[in-house]
Amino acid sequence: MHSLLKTEQISTNKKMNTKQSNTHTTPSDIGAAYITYCRQRLLKEYFPKIQRCLDDLSENDIWWRAHETNNSIGNLILHLCGNIRQWIISGIGGAQDVRNRPKEFSEREYIPKSALLTILESTLREADRTLEQFDLSKLLEVRHIQVYDVTCLYVISEVVEHFSHHLGQIIYITKLRTGKDLKFYNL
Repeated sequence: MHSLLKTEQISTNKKMNTKQSNTHTTPSDIGAAYITYCRQRLLKEYFPKIQRCLDDLSENDIWWRAHETNNSIGNLILHLCGNIRQWIISGIGGAQDVRNRPKEFSEREYIPKSALLTILESTLREADRTLEQFDLSKLLEVRHIQVYDVTCLYVISEVVEHFSHHLGQIIYITKLRTGKDLKFYNL
């Protein structure tokens, strides 16, 4: 077992990096730590960065695209919401899957940035509740999502990774449109 895991354990009360001596780290502890890490990435790290980007952009900037084949920030946010809803809220949480993926990219009506942020935050909070209530014994259980048969562990990892990719696009478009240093180290 990795020495870090022997000396540090993530407690179930969601405190990160709490040193506990003379404890044995179980697979359940590792699963809980991983889910806590993913929840923090989505809601506490990624979401504030999107908020920061939208704060610096006009409504036109949010729906700007360099070419018709590119995605606007507005479309990327709708896409992130659809992905999170389908893979975590529905795929893991059992809610009905009502995703319309093509609409996420074809939307051309200017949805105000305040509404986009509300939709994204609401989706992230619902996903966070789903992950908070997730039964760790089902982490390796297989779910059928889209055309894929994947474990719940895979689902969670895929959503966090996918979000990160599109966050990078949103940051790039924001820097391109504003010419600003977003000072993320100050968040």
